[in-house]
Amino acid sequence: MQTVIRKYSGKGASELFNLLEKRADEIEELLRPVKGFVGYTLARSGDGGFSMTVCQDQAGIDESVQKARDWISKNAAGTGAAAPEVWQGSVLIHAK
Repeated sequence: MQTVIRKYSGKGASELFNLLEKRADEIEELLRPVKGFVGYTLARSGDGGFSMTVCQDQAGIDESVQKARDWISKNAAGTGAAAPEVWQGSVLIHAK
C-alpha cells in the first residue's frame, strides 16, 4: 500500500479547511471511486490541517492527488490557500 499526506498551512488554510469540513460528503464521494482506494482522513491542526489518503498502489495515489488538486482549483481557489506540502511513502503498518 501507498500513502500521501497533504499539509496545508499559512494564509487561507483555515478557510480551506472550513470549506472542506462543510463539503465533507462531496470530498468522500470524490475519493471513494479512486482505483485501489483504502482510506482517507482529513484533520484540522493549528492554522490549517492535513489529509492522508491510502491506496493499494501508486496509481491510486496519483489519481487521488490529481482529483484533490482539481477539486481545490475548481471549488476553493477563493480561499487563497497555498499549495500543500506533500509527502508520499509506502505503508508499513495499517491497523483498522
